[in-house]
Order: sequence, then C-alpha cells, then structure tokens
Amino acid sequence: MARYNVATTSITPTGTLDTANLVDSTYLAVLQGGTGTQQLKVNEVYMGGEAASSSSPSVMVFSRDSTVGTGTTSGVYTTLLDATATAPGTTARLTNTNGTTKPQRSSTGHLLHLSFNAYGGIVRWVARPGEELTIVGNTASLGECSLSAYSGGTPGQMSSHVIFELT
Repeated sequence: MARYNVATTSITPTGTLDTANLVDSTYLAVLQGGTGTQQLKVNEVYMGGEAASSSSPSVMVFSRDSTVGTGTTSGVYTTLLDATATAPGTTARLTNTNGTTKPQRSSTGHLLHLSFNAYGGIVRWVARPGEELTIVGNTASLGECSLSAYSGGTPGQMSSHVIFELT
C-alpha cells in the first residue's frame, strides 16, 4: 500500500451549492480512483487559514461528487510519503483547478463538514484505524471526492493537504 499526500497552497475558495459546477482555481482538492476498481482510503484532511481579514468563516465540505471532473491538474502537489515505497503502476487521479468537466458535489454525499475561521484558524480531521473514508473506482458517485467551500460564510485564503493511501 502506497500512502500519498496531496497539498494545495494559497487558494481562496468560492462557496458553491451542491450539484453545481465547482469553480476553477477555487476548490482545494479532488481525489478520483485511477482505474474502475482502484480504492483510495483517506486518512487525514487538514486546512490552514491564511486570510488577511479578521473574520473569514469558511464552511468547508469533504464530499462525494455526483459529477466527476475531467481535465488537467495544476496547483496540486502530490508526494509519496514513504521514500522507500514503490509507487503502483496506476496512481490516483487528482484534478484541481482546470477541469474540462467540472466536478459537482453531491447533495447526498457529504462526508465531513469542516467549518473554521480562515483568519489563522486550522482544522484537522484524522480517521481512526479502520474508519478511513473510501473512494472506489473513478465514476460517480463513489469514485470521486472533493474538498470545497459550501455557500454561506466568507471563506478566506487557505492551504490544505489530504493524506490517502492506494489499496
């Protein structure tokens, strides 16, 4: 099993309603299986606030997507955590800022609500062993998850990372 970290730096999220296209350059991560049967296990989700104003309530959601994204990846940094591990032949697909088909957050697939003040605040969710969030395959609605802002609040600039493993 190979464990990875996907990190995004200095994004200002845009609040988006469920089942609406996420806006390029304003969501923090999208994880999608690299094949129709690949499983990803999400171990940790972290966000750190970098907002310049004193009040930046950020309503953030890690959710399954009802429409999966396609297109190029940019603004995302992916690293194999164990330097001695061998990466599998097919890795997870990561989209972030330049989707051709825009991901859409499912209205029934919210997994985590991670609200915090992006003015210097942090939020970190860590799964207990055996209770990791899973992504299976690469089609809607079990094959992709996104970390994005829900409508409401005034999200400020933030950075994030998501730790996951391929099984």
